[in-house]
Formats: sequence, C-alpha cells, structure tokens
Amino acid sequence: MEKLLISVPEMGKRLDISLSIAWGLTKRKDFPVVRIGRRVLIPVRELEAWISKQSEAAKLEDE
Repeated sequence: MEKLLISVPEMGKRLDISLSIAWGLTKRKDFPVVRIGRRVLIPVRELEAWISKQSEAAKLEDE
C-alpha cells in the first residue's frame, strides 16, 4: 500500500532535489502541505497534481 503522506526529505529523494529546495517548496502558498503538530508532510496525490499543474504552466509560457 502506497503512503498517503510523505516527509519533506522523502519528497526530495523522490523528486531528486536537494533538501533545501524541498523545504523551500513547502513555504510556497500554492504547494500542498499538511502540518500535523511540528511535522510537515506532503500528500502524494496532491504533489502529483501540483507537478502536473506546474508542467502545464511551463508549456503555456513556452508558446
């Protein structure tokens, strides 16, 4: 069973980005984050949707 939420370090590994960039993404208003106590977690499905949205926006900028 796939996890519903992943940690910031796990997101960084999955996306092959540095930990500082991963934490930076969590500060963005449009980035999906769930805070449980002091933990910052990322919903996997919402992360995938956010990536798709970013990809679409980049395609529109290139036109």
